[in-house]
Amino acid sequence: MPIPEDVTGDEIDKDVRQELQSLPKTLAEDVAKNLVMVARLIDEEPERAYAYSKVALRLASRVAAVREAAGFAAYANQKFSEALAEFRAARRMTGTVELWPVMADCERGLGRPEKALDMAGAPEVQKLDKAGQVEMRLVAAGARRDMDQLDAAIVTLQSPELASNSVQPWTARLRYAYADALLAAGRETEAREWFAKTVEADRDGSTDASDRLAELDGVEFVDAMGEDEVEVEVEADAEAPIEGERTERAAEPTDVASQDRDQRRDDADVAEGAEDDKSED
Repeated sequence: MPIPEDVTGDEIDKDVRQELQSLPKTLAEDVAKNLVMVARLIDEEPERAYAYSKVALRLASRVAAVREAAGFAAYANQKFSEALAEFRAARRMTGTVELWPVMADCERGLGRPEKALDMAGAPEVQKLDKAGQVEMRLVAAGARRDMDQLDAAIVTLQSPELASNSVQPWTARLRYAYADALLAAGRETEAREWFAKTVEADRDGSTDASDRLAELDGVEFVDAMGEDEVEVEVEADAEAPIEGERTERAAEPTDVASQDRDQRRDDADVAEGAEDDKSED
């Protein structure tokens, strides 16, 4: 896989760079560059990010950061079985629980919401930081919805983090999930309130809460030029004469008055010719 010239490998996190120090220098640089490409592409071009992750994995499969990156690249491409295997490998190498929520979400992706709920109640959750615990709550609520347990999903999301007025990195996603669950349960008024709260917290536009709110308010977005206007414009263009025809058509009478005037002139010419014939006789 080609690496752009502006990528040096130094862009990676210092902790990852430290992990790569166990590799020969040239190899470490190559792996670092591929990891940078994974991070750069994973949101917008997940398939390409996945390809770069496979290169890094081939070069350094015994580095936990590489296995983790490969897991996220597979996850972004909905390759949940592969992602889960990579996350498990990374967890064995590091002994940390940071990947627990995304591992549980892989179980959901594999159609095993019950397994995800089991993981949500495991002791590992207590070892997560606040962001990880919120993420686990979101996964658990999603699993409840997978099982058509809407009321349970709503209750799962009700928490001090949801009720807090302070805006944290997870606030917008938590409020959005709650609003969406309320709407799915038919509680439209409450859902509108929480979509509005989501908009307040969503400073970087990571959700489509503003669109959902507008939809609930009955706002319709239309193009500046409607379809009818486009059709009229196209038809007008279709009827316009091509350059070669324009001069000929300009010379032709196009209105009834002109045609009548020409006809009267022809009749007069005929009458005058008849008079001349009589004179000759």
